[in-house]
Amino acid sequence: MSQHHEVVVIGAGISGIGAAIKLAEAGVDDVVIVEKAHAFGGTWRANTYPGCACDVPSGLYSFSFAPNSEWSRLFATQPEILDYVDRVAREHGLAERTRFGVAVLGARWDEPNRCWRLETDAGELTANFLVSAAGPWNEPRVPDIPGLTEFPGEVFHSARWNHDFDLRGQRVAVVGTGASAVQFVPMIQPEVTELHLFQRTAQWVLPKLDHRVPAVEKQLMRRIPFAHKALRSIEYALMEGLGVAFRHPRPLMQTVQAVGSAYLRAAVRDPHLRAELTPDYLLGCKRILFSNSYLQSLTKPNVDVHATAVAEFRGSTVVGADGSTAEVDAVILGTGFHILDTPLADIVRGVDGRSMAEHWQGSPEAYLGTVTTGFPNAFTVLGPSLGTGHSSAFAILEAQVDYLVSAITGARRAGWAVLDVRPEVQARYVEQVQHALTGTVYNAGGCQSYYLDANGRNSFSWPWSTGELTSRVSSFDPADFTITHEAAVLA
Repeated sequence: MSQHHEVVVIGAGISGIGAAIKLAEAGVDDVVIVEKAHAFGGTWRANTYPGCACDVPSGLYSFSFAPNSEWSRLFATQPEILDYVDRVAREHGLAERTRFGVAVLGARWDEPNRCWRLETDAGELTANFLVSAAGPWNEPRVPDIPGLTEFPGEVFHSARWNHDFDLRGQRVAVVGTGASAVQFVPMIQPEVTELHLFQRTAQWVLPKLDHRVPAVEKQLMRRIPFAHKALRSIEYALMEGLGVAFRHPRPLMQTVQAVGSAYLRAAVRDPHLRAELTPDYLLGCKRILFSNSYLQSLTKPNVDVHATAVAEFRGSTVVGADGSTAEVDAVILGTGFHILDTPLADIVRGVDGRSMAEHWQGSPEAYLGTVTTGFPNAFTVLGPSLGTGHSSAFAILEAQVDYLVSAITGARRAGWAVLDVRPEVQARYVEQVQHALTGTVYNAGGCQSYYLDANGRNSFSWPWSTGELTSRVSSFDPADFTITHEAAVLA
């Protein structure tokens, strides 16, 4: 690898792809992506479990500069999303800019030389600017349950699905009932002899208004000018309507919850099982899940719902916190990801030599979810306090990409060597976000979710509309930064 680049992007998922494309379009040619895997796609490359699909309408789940009229369903499936992402990357020449199979082991700011030094398993890289695009759905969270490592059968996380293991005729325990489990449980239920679902917390599930896109609709999208843009506008308006309910949960979200309650009653007739599957918090406090088959699959005779956390494994026996047990041949973990405790924060070190994780002390902070004080010339895509329950990740990352492109090209024009966001600017922004979150369903819905960090603070959610996010996050203002003008000579 060439040692020095103007910009190094970590990660070749949708965030890294979007950043690299837009930087190149803005004339920043010396950009390299480092990707630990051997293909584009990020989370859509890693998650190949049965039933994996998007829960945002397909029309919104694409780059605005690369609309796709060929989605087969209203909610696209993992294989075609991966195909789309790979195609966009290759059409924009990113295969030549990407170093696949290269893992970043550490990154530190070199103050004397005013650059980033990255340690990789293929050698050292240096860069004027660093873009962290590894994403929050990158590293699977494997629970530390006593006895799990001694379990004699097959164990894998949903994001590391073992397709070589034949589930047919097996007794399977599923630990966790998040978005992934809601998709794969109905797919494996008909194959297994027994399915034991260990549910620490009941989840609200809404029907998924999915359907196959007819050929005539695809033709309209291709042939009629602005048809695809009109579809995106309609889907955006519908999702933003849901966003209003997130911000004003009573009575708006209670109305949506009534739909969830009616759906649960219709899908699950057994009153005891229905009670176990009924959440005790307001819908939207956790991520809303969508499925037309999950609840129905739990009523099948080969499924046993254990409404409890897993306390331990004793050999091949799963023991619930309520004392219930299940003898199983395999364990599938649907236990999510390191969202707010991303491993990358442990290895990126700033001006004072401390890591991001050491600065954050359990509560991630970044101005506009993008830049962190003490970490100059570094940008995080899909960073803290930008998550919503209704927006497409593409809308968020494109706003951030506009911001970082403006910052980097502005630095080029003005001869700025170092941009470091001012601590008071970051602190004021974090205070505004936390204040605005107070009345939202994320904070006031009565649950414990992955939105809350190790200190109990919501460091995940954006408290305003997507329009506000796009406008505010995309606006780079040099006045927010301490700027060093003269460049150092790289040693």
